[in-house]
Amino acid sequence: MKKHIYILSIFIFSLVACDDQQKSDTNETVTETQNFAEFLESYYQKGLELDPLQATSAGDNRYNDQFPDFLSDEHQEKVKKHYRTFKDALKNYADTNLTESEQLSKAILNWDCDMKLRQLSFKNDVLFPVNQMWTLNLSVGQLASGAGAQPFKTVEDYNNWLKRLEGYNTWLKTAKERMQEGINEKYVLPKSLIQKVIPQFEVLASADVENHLFYSPIKNFPKDFSDESKKELTTAYSTFLNEKLIPSFNEMYQFLKTDYLTAGRESSGISETPYGEAYYNHSIKNYTTTNMTAGEIHELGLKEVARILGEMEKVKTQVGFKGDIKSFFNFVRSNKELMPYTDAQQIIDNFNAIHDKMKPQIAKLFDLKPKTPFEVRRTEAFREASASAEYNQGSLDGTRPGIFYTPIPDAKTYNVFSDEALFLHEAIPGHHYQISLTQENDDLPAFRKTLWYSAYGEGWALYTESLGKELGLYTDPYQYFGMLGMEMHRAIRLVVDTGLHAKGWTREKAIQYSLDNEAESEASIISEIERYMANPGQALSYKIGQLKIRELRAKAEDTLGDKFDIREFHNQVLSTGCIPLQLLEDKINVWIQEKSNNQ
Repeated sequence: MKKHIYILSIFIFSLVACDDQQKSDTNETVTETQNFAEFLESYYQKGLELDPLQATSAGDNRYNDQFPDFLSDEHQEKVKKHYRTFKDALKNYADTNLTESEQLSKAILNWDCDMKLRQLSFKNDVLFPVNQMWTLNLSVGQLASGAGAQPFKTVEDYNNWLKRLEGYNTWLKTAKERMQEGINEKYVLPKSLIQKVIPQFEVLASADVENHLFYSPIKNFPKDFSDESKKELTTAYSTFLNEKLIPSFNEMYQFLKTDYLTAGRESSGISETPYGEAYYNHSIKNYTTTNMTAGEIHELGLKEVARILGEMEKVKTQVGFKGDIKSFFNFVRSNKELMPYTDAQQIIDNFNAIHDKMKPQIAKLFDLKPKTPFEVRRTEAFREASASAEYNQGSLDGTRPGIFYTPIPDAKTYNVFSDEALFLHEAIPGHHYQISLTQENDDLPAFRKTLWYSAYGEGWALYTESLGKELGLYTDPYQYFGMLGMEMHRAIRLVVDTGLHAKGWTREKAIQYSLDNEAESEASIISEIERYMANPGQALSYKIGQLKIRELRAKAEDTLGDKFDIREFHNQVLSTGCIPLQLLEDKINVWIQEKSNNQ
């Protein structure tokens, strides 16, 4: 591979201006004598200090008792200083002195600093600290359940969590203050989203301590704990919940259902907030890692919707359905034969059966398989009503498994028509392969093992949905229709996300457009549209990334002919970890050229 290929990418992805970006006054975290590997490690370690929850997620337990007030001005300034310092220090490392891999790391770090500084120049993250799907309160709830990344194996673990909850309690109080500030500055969630957050906090505001989510670790003591330790911890947790945390949850609940709901926006898109257009343009760049405009993405979405509808018509004909495509959507949504379950465990078992079915074929497409264990679990009850299926990565050392969470609010109405595609996306070979192989790759510096670029990560997962037939799946036409439905879902996102945030669409118009073009249930569609309202631009990443990976595979197949090896192509895509799409394209193009030259 040519040594110079990534140099231009640094400038391609460098933002012209970050509103608040200035030279740092001190270089206390970086010295000119550091070699580049030490510099990258310093960047990673400093990042863990600033975000202890990320450290815990990665399986690094040094900071398990810490929870900074992420919303405070002091913490925000520390984070800005971190990114400014490391971006400034990149000039100390000339590309001519770096290896090919180090040049890529330099380009990625430059991009990461630019995008984080630009994000910090807006007030959105601070003044929108709570929503129904994405925010810190929900991830902390997962940790509190005792089934997440926070360990509860020793007395020290239990005490660490109690200390961490002190910080979380402070964060909750600051979040309420910031939301009040948001009311004053016109940064307020749409009413429909506030109405989804209220019941989440209502449950947590309950005074029934022994049945509280945050009491869960007390119900699951390790067997080797002494009676004295159990008694002390039970008292400590009960006191903290009764006197501090539950009252804070109740304060937030009362605020949400009164002042905040009253102030809630009637509009749906981010453009109706201060600097909303600029924020959405940044979000598009951040989530797609491209320079595409909202208008270009909207038009691409319309074309993809039309193309996929044509493929759906073929399935409708295959199964002998006589009505139009919208009638077929309604038929699939309500077909009781596609709702065969009465118990949530049956649904979990079905996902495990899908895994077993594809195992004999996986080696034909992949010669690298992760060592990290894998599990399928039901989404926790406290967030199940508004959650989507998701993957939570395992720990860096592989001791904590990767987990595919699936919400099952009502097993009797659960429709299985897209389960094969869903498993490919969220589990294997989608997120579990991509994330675990990255974390297990000893050739990558630590900071790249936990990076997440949605266009790459979600693009890969959506791409893997198309591998179903090659993996022995989609033999049932309804499951193949489910795959088309999930691809359609992502194509629709290009239309409705840009519609909501750049074209003045209402929530209701976006819901209707989805109902007209896909077979998801109305309840699911409403949840999805509200998801896009809460996190502008994130939904664009899937299809943009998938189309790029498909484009690169087609180019490699056409150019290399008989020399093309699908396993080698997948290795090339996965071996660098999560990177911006332009850098991935650079890498694959050089690989194709080198393979061609060796023919």
